[in-house]
Amino acid sequence: MTGAAGFIGANFVHYWLQTYSGDRVVALDALTYAGNRANLNPVECNPNFVFCHGNICDTALVERLLREHEIDTLVHFAAESHVDRSIIGPDAFIETNIIGTHSLLKAAKQVWLEEGQQRQTHRFHHVSTDEVYGSLGPADPPFSEATAYAPNSPYSASKAASDHLVRAYHHTYGLNVTTSNCSNNYGPYHFPEKLIPLVITNILQDKPLPVYGDGQQIRDWLYVEDHVRGIERVIKRGRLGESYNIGGNNEWTNINIVTLICSLMNQRFAGQPALRQRYPAACSAIAGQAETLIQYVEDRKGHDRRYAIAPEKSNRELGYRPQESFESGIRKTIDWYLANDQWWRAILDGSYRQGASEGCHSQAGAAELTQAP
Repeated sequence: MTGAAGFIGANFVHYWLQTYSGDRVVALDALTYAGNRANLNPVECNPNFVFCHGNICDTALVERLLREHEIDTLVHFAAESHVDRSIIGPDAFIETNIIGTHSLLKAAKQVWLEEGQQRQTHRFHHVSTDEVYGSLGPADPPFSEATAYAPNSPYSASKAASDHLVRAYHHTYGLNVTTSNCSNNYGPYHFPEKLIPLVITNILQDKPLPVYGDGQQIRDWLYVEDHVRGIERVIKRGRLGESYNIGGNNEWTNINIVTLICSLMNQRFAGQPALRQRYPAACSAIAGQAETLIQYVEDRKGHDRRYAIAPEKSNRELGYRPQESFESGIRKTIDWYLANDQWWRAILDGSYRQGASEGCHSQAGAAELTQAP
C-alpha cells in the first residue's frame, strides 16, 4: 500500500489488517509533510505489518518489494492532495501524482507481467478523486463514471493524468487494474489543514474559522471508513479495467458544515468540566458560541463550485452502500479529535516530523525495511 502513513492509507491499513488477519501488509511511504508515522502506531506490533520508508518514484525499490514479499495486490494511495498547495507549487504534484504513478505501473508491469512468474492474480488498484471531473452547476446531475474529465486545478489535472496512465497500462499491456474515484473524505487521522479538522482544531485553540468566498461551495462527503470498505469491494469484486465512483450521498455547503461543527462543539463542551480543563483555550465553544469564530476570506483561485458523486455503478455491481450519514460520521470525527489532541498538536507544532525516517531509509533503490517483532 503506497501512501500508507497518510490519512486514507492509514485507515485502510488498520481496516485490512483487522479484517484479513492472515494477509501481510507492506506499507510504503515517503513521509512527506502529510505522511505521519504515528498514524500507523496501532498496527506497529502486528507481525504481518511491514513498513518501508521510500518514494514511489524509486522504481527499483518498488520492484524489489513486489518480489521479496510476493505481493499480489498494490493499492495506490500516495499523492499530493491539497488543492491550495497545488496552486502555490504544482511541481510536486506533477512529480508524485504523475511520475510516481507511472513508476509504480512500470514496476508492476516488470514483476507481474515480464518476469518468469507471470502472476495472473495480480491487482493494481488506483485511488483517485471526484475532482478529475471538474465542477458542477447547482442543477447538474452528479458525476458518473461516464462523465468527461475536466480538471480545474493542478492537483486535479495531475490525478486525471494518473487515471489515464492506469487505464493505458491495462489496455496496452494487460495489467490487471481498477480505479476508484471518491468524494471528499473525513474522519480520524485527517491532516489538520483540511476543512473539517481545521475547523475542529481551530475551535479548540480559539482561532478563526476561515471560510472561502460565500461558503456556498458544495461537496459530497464520505466518512473515511466507508471509503475503505468501498475500495475493498472494488478490489474483491470490481471488473478489471473499470472505474468505480465511491460517494457518500451527503451534499453539504461548506458554511453549513462549519456551522454544524460549531453547534456540535458547543454541545460537547456544555456541562463538560473535563473538556473545559483539557482545552482551556476553547472559550468560544465553552460559552456556546463557537460560530463567532467564523471569518469569510477571499475565495480560492479556480474554486470548483460543486462536486457530487453518482454511486449507482458501485451500488449495482459491488453491493456498496455507505454506513455513516454525515451527521453520525461528523460526531465520530469530533470525538476522535477531542480524544487525540496529542496527535494533532504534534502536527501543528511540527514535532511529528522528528525522527520520521529513523530506522528506515531509501537510497538508490536500497531501502531498509522495519518489521514489527
